[in-house]
This record gives sequence, C-alpha cells and structure tokens, in this order.
Amino acid sequence: MELNKNIFREYDIRGEYNKDFDESIAYLIGRAFGTNLVKLNKTTTIVGYDNRISSPILEKYLIKGITECGINVVRLGLVTTPMYYYAWDLLNIKCGIMVTASHNPKNDNGFKFSYNGIHNAFGDSTIELYNMIKNNDFITSNEVGNITYRDIKNEYIEMITKNININSKLKVVYDCGNGTTSIIADDIFNKFSNVLDLVPLFNTSDPTFPNHHPDPAVEENLELLKKKVLEIKANVGVAYDGDGDRIGIVDNNGKMINIDEFMILVWRYLVNTNVEKKTFYDIKCSLVLKEELDKLGVENEFYRTGNSYTKKKSYDGNYPFSGELSGHVFFRDKFPGYDDGIYASLRLLEILSNTNKSIENLLTGISKYYSTKEIKIATPDDIKFKVVDQIKEYCLNNNYKILTIDGVKIFFDDGSALVRASNTGPNLTCRFEAKTKNRLQIIEKEFLDKIEEIKHSI
Repeated sequence: MELNKNIFREYDIRGEYNKDFDESIAYLIGRAFGTNLVKLNKTTTIVGYDNRISSPILEKYLIKGITECGINVVRLGLVTTPMYYYAWDLLNIKCGIMVTASHNPKNDNGFKFSYNGIHNAFGDSTIELYNMIKNNDFITSNEVGNITYRDIKNEYIEMITKNININSKLKVVYDCGNGTTSIIADDIFNKFSNVLDLVPLFNTSDPTFPNHHPDPAVEENLELLKKKVLEIKANVGVAYDGDGDRIGIVDNNGKMINIDEFMILVWRYLVNTNVEKKTFYDIKCSLVLKEELDKLGVENEFYRTGNSYTKKKSYDGNYPFSGELSGHVFFRDKFPGYDDGIYASLRLLEILSNTNKSIENLLTGISKYYSTKEIKIATPDDIKFKVVDQIKEYCLNNNYKILTIDGVKIFFDDGSALVRASNTGPNLTCRFEAKTKNRLQIIEKEFLDKIEEIKHSI
C-alpha cells in the first residue's frame, strides 16, 4: 500500500484501516519507531491495543517491525489507553505504542507513541516517522528482539481504586459504549458495590459499536445514557470513549454536563484542600470556566488543544487538576496524572459522596453563557490551516482581541468565538458563546459565514 502522509497527524498516526493504511504500513511504522528507540539507547518497549477489529493484526505487524530492530517488546494485549499509560510506571519501561483510534469511527485505527513514558510524541516526531519510512531509513539488527506478555489488569484495578473514598450510597449508570472500557469497568466499579447501586450500559466489548458511537463529547451519543438515568432516578451517569481516556457526564436531571463545568465542580471541591491553586484548560473551554476560577482565586490559563500537548503541560507544571473540553482530564493530586475516564468518574463519585449534593447544586451560581456545542466543519486537510490563517487576518483587520495559541480564539465583551483546524481529521472545529441568545446567533453567523466565504475562495 502507498504511504499516505495525511495519516501522520499532529500528535498521533490515524486513518481508515485498509484505505489509508494496512498491516504493511504498521510493520514500517514499527521499523521506524524501533530505529528511533535504538538511537535513544532503549532496549525494550511496551505495546497495547484497543478492541477494534483491526487492532490485533496491526499489533502483530507493528511488533514484527519493532523486534527486527533488536528491540524487545512487552505485549500488554487488549487494554484501555489508561492501562497502557499505567504500564509505563508499573514496568518502568518509559516508551511504547498504543494501537487505537480513540473515538474515531469503527473502521479507523491508529497509533499513539511515546519515547519518554511521560506523554505521547507530537509535532515533528510524527512527521519524522513518515520521512523515515519514505526514505527506508531503518536499522536492522542481527538479533531479533524478544516478545513477552504481561497482564497488568489486577495491579491497575488496585491502583485506580486504592485512594478513592466513596462513603454514601449513590445510584450510578456507566456507559462503556461497547468500547475497550468494557473489559475493565465492571471489575473497577464492583469494588464499590457496597456503596454504589450500579447499572451498566453496553459493557460488552463489541468493535462494531452497535448501540452508539463511543464519543462522549457528542451529546447525541449520550441519549441512551440520559434516558436510563431518568428512568431509574440515578444520581449520575458517566460514559467513555473507545479507548477509555475520556469521560462524558450526565446529571440526575438527564442533562449533559460539559467538561468545563466538571472542572468548575472539581475545583470548587479542591480549592479547600491542600493543593496548589493553579490550572490550565484547552482553548475550546468556555469563558465561564475562567470566570469561576478567577472567583476561586485559582491561577488559570487557556492552552492549546491536543492530548499530547496537554499531558506534557500537566506533567511539566505539576498542575493538581487540568483538562480539555473533549473529556481528557488530568488529576495529579493523588493520581499519576494521565487521562483516565474511569478514574475521573470515581473522583466525581467521591465528590458527590462527600458533599451529599447533586451536580446541579454543586454548580449553583456559575456565570450564565449561551453556547454552541463543538461544531465540526468538513474541510480538506490541505486547506484547513489556510482557512484559519485567513480568519486570523479577518480578526486583525477588525481589531478583535484574539489568542492564537491554537487556531484563533476571539474575545468579545459579551462572548467568544473559536475557529481552529482539527489535528485528528479533515475538519475545522468551532465553538461560540455569548451572554444572550441573540448575541450568540450574531457571533455564530458572522464566523460560519466567513468560513464558508473563505473556503469557496481558496
């Protein structure tokens, strides 16, 4: 199969299996990754994979490429991405590849890779692999690396549950979406069965995702969870993406809780504990979050979107808690700091348990903004950044206050707009907000119309 440069994205490798890449490309990615490990004097790496249909065959050929460079491989087998992250520390092997396409459609797959066991590689690192494959720039060892298997399930369950204090009865619905969390969620939640009334949804692993797409950031994917929460009068519903590193939340009224609202809830709880009062959040988050953190006296800032970037920033700055609107959140106060949807659920349950308040009550008094959900506008990869550049010029010509750390975030006295190029697909992503519905419509129309005008002119 011909090598497709577009699958080498900003912070991972991702595309449609048997269209954008196949096992032969996975083998070459393994050769390139293994070559870099040799250059870094690494001898052993970790490999895991999610529950997609193509994952086992891709893992097989990926490992073949890695071991031909003389690198030993510890196979984790079928794991969530958070379990793979945990293995970095547990096994003290500070590098690896996870075969996953996260929340992408069922026919997609991909690779998240790390050279340091702290965060995933990003930026030039992915393009470097592309260039190595294109130029056939590989190391071949006289000795093939060894392959061993390591089951980390029990140790992971012990780690994730040991510091959680849930001390009052709660009724909880958890929706695995038939994704990879289906292999572990029951075992984790059942550790708290003495205090939790548990109702699982779609907790059988099925890579065809027959019930709904496993992306909890999209509200329509939470409709069945909302229905079940209301039906059984649950305190809360939680949902996960395909590989388990993101969380979605529904309150007892069947309302989707945005992750920037979840961050407010957590910080209202953490601010009275012995943690450093500082955080960051990605550019897609609402001004509501900034305003509420300012009220709490928590030092805060917008940062760029992207799991690899935010995980690195979380680690470098040792922030107690931070996150992204998409559902990646990072607890570092009493947890290793990687993004884990199930762990985020446990922390939410801990807060509900220890405050004896509903999510609605815990969010009382927050600033009121009307906002759109994240809007995705299909835009070819070869022009999406050009569109963003022209939006920036448009804003500068209109003397708008902007932040350009990731796309263009426009600040008004009564709202904001965001236009950025997606790093995981051929899309622009936008979000708009304002203090009145009418003003929201005006801001949204201005930028959506401008985007279409620019797209047609390129």
